[in-house]
Amino acid sequence: MTRQASARLNPNCSYLKAPYRMATSKAAAKRSQGAIAENVKTIVYAILIAIGVRTVAFEPFNIPSGSMIPTLLVGDYLFVSKYSYGYSKYSLPFFAPSFLHGRLFGAMPHRGDVAVFKWPRDNATDYIKRIIGLPGDRIQVKAGVLYINGEAAPRTPEGTFIAADQGIRTELREYKEALPGGVKHDILKATDGLDNARDPAFDPTKEFDPNNTPEYVVPPDHVFAMGDNRDMSSDSRFMNSSGVGFVPVENLVGRAEILFFSIESDPNDEWWAVWEWPVRIRWSRVLKPIH
Repeated sequence: MTRQASARLNPNCSYLKAPYRMATSKAAAKRSQGAIAENVKTIVYAILIAIGVRTVAFEPFNIPSGSMIPTLLVGDYLFVSKYSYGYSKYSLPFFAPSFLHGRLFGAMPHRGDVAVFKWPRDNATDYIKRIIGLPGDRIQVKAGVLYINGEAAPRTPEGTFIAADQGIRTELREYKEALPGGVKHDILKATDGLDNARDPAFDPTKEFDPNNTPEYVVPPDHVFAMGDNRDMSSDSRFMNSSGVGFVPVENLVGRAEILFFSIESDPNDEWWAVWEWPVRIRWSRVLKPIH
């Protein structure tokens, strides 16, 4: 007769006794704790890398107003390179020591750069404009035309442009403006201030007109910035307490490099209407370099 193997285990076998079972449970617990610790470390490392990239390499910004139309539209999201001009206490606010003055690894911006900087009036609010004047430059606007060191910046008509800002649409004249050094970019104009320019009694040193300004001499370690939407921009032409004035190089945060997202926005839009988002996304602007 063939002996059948018993399916019943001997409860007295040493491998079934409590000490072995307890050791197995402890090992499993240790492995579980180790996996959790590894996951936590991975998350912490990812956060630190993200903070590091955002602090020293690229920082995201979005455009809430129309002062840089047509180059930047309301609803654009962009990356700014922090390393382009070096680092200061304004571009590294959480890590820069309080005694840091000037810039580390500093570099002067190029004329024509689109740059983010801290508003000189409070050293906290972020502004984005185009760098027009460098230290020592003489900047003036006459009858709506930009003059740099006594020479008019040539501009070529490009037709009309419908600018949308805060739900208001305005038809403006578009020009291609050429700056010294070869940078060409689009600007918008609503008026050239010709009435003031033709009035012999008009004195730009006493009556301010952004289309007919006095001559500004950019001081050392400062730049002169203007919006591309020339008649809808508070910039370096405005020297009062609510304007920008000359921008200290120390206040530069970085250079605008590329759009990573863009969506049409309107004050009347409902934020929860997610089904409208695909239609409102400006697909042609996604991953578009900024010039």
